[in-house]
Amino acid sequence: MSNIAQALASILADAPERLVLSKQVHKAQEYRKVVIEKKSDCYQIAKYTEKQVFHENCDTDRLAEYLAQTMGTQFLQLNGWSEGKEHQILMSKKGTVTYKKKVVPNAAQPKTNASHNRRKNYLLQEGNQIPPLIDMGVFTKEGKVVHAMYDKFRQINRFIELIDDAVSSVDKPCWHIIDFGCGKSYLTFILYYYFTEIKKQPVEIIGLDLKADVIEKCNLAAKKYGYDHLHFELGDINGYQTPFDVDMVVTLHACDTATDYALYNAICWNADMIFSVPCCQHELNQQMQTDTLSLFTHYGIVQERMAALTTDAIRGNLLTCMGYKTQLLEFVDLSHTPKNLLIRAVKSPSMSKKTRTAQLDEVHAVMDTFHVEPTLYRLLTADGRI
Repeated sequence: MSNIAQALASILADAPERLVLSKQVHKAQEYRKVVIEKKSDCYQIAKYTEKQVFHENCDTDRLAEYLAQTMGTQFLQLNGWSEGKEHQILMSKKGTVTYKKKVVPNAAQPKTNASHNRRKNYLLQEGNQIPPLIDMGVFTKEGKVVHAMYDKFRQINRFIELIDDAVSSVDKPCWHIIDFGCGKSYLTFILYYYFTEIKKQPVEIIGLDLKADVIEKCNLAAKKYGYDHLHFELGDINGYQTPFDVDMVVTLHACDTATDYALYNAICWNADMIFSVPCCQHELNQQMQTDTLSLFTHYGIVQERMAALTTDAIRGNLLTCMGYKTQLLEFVDLSHTPKNLLIRAVKSPSMSKKTRTAQLDEVHAVMDTFHVEPTLYRLLTADGRI
């Protein structure tokens, strides 16, 4: 059989349980392989980059379209397994198709998982009594994940995993943490639980917010849970006098330049670690002008997204200039929320002057190109830090 459409139709007619697309057409393409598995009510497509995996669900018709579009343009090999059969399609770069099918024992076939949510070793384990998660509606009273809240459960675990990755190798007698713009403090309570119940480490956390009613409710909840070293105060991070040397600053969805003030104060406090999920990056969008790269300002939606990414890239570089090893990480899957970027900065005494200078030069180049001046840059310049 030499026709790709006939080969794909033959495979799909056998209702495959698992398909694997491999052998990239172009080594530089985004996805290095694709794994497709049959679930109880659909097929799940998992697209693998070098560091991440992206999922989408589809029906049989959509799967047929996807395979037809992908084979020959992105991948040259397809392996598939159905009940008692193994399929293989090989394509040359000139378009020659070789299709093979053979009978195999079911025991020799790759195992699939019919569930949408594969179990993994989450730091926050289902079955444990975690009071904040119960009150949030993520857990039932028995400690089971509410089905409709599974995405939220994964998001919260992702946040804790990013924290755990940074703190696991650090030994402190007690962690001192400031959470700015804490709001209803769902993740603040989970952070306290993580340190006290999972890490078994002493912690002092202060949550700051500008809404008095929110602060009152959060303090009542902390008392209800018995979280004696978690307190909430009415206040702004700019000018806030900390009662301790700050080890970590957390700021989640602080709007626009509020994130800049949070990062600036974290730097001034010489915090060891900073975890920030920026929100509503409007400042540079209002400033951006360029003659040389006008393509990025010609369309409103492109300029808006470009401004948001530029804002956070500059923040990352400036944190590096201040001696932090800085990463911009995916916080949650983009399909759940567009606010999916987390800035993780860890103090690095060994940061070289050459690296700091190079990062600052990149910031100056972008500022000159788009005629912008971010708040964090202005704050650090005003007190002579850069």
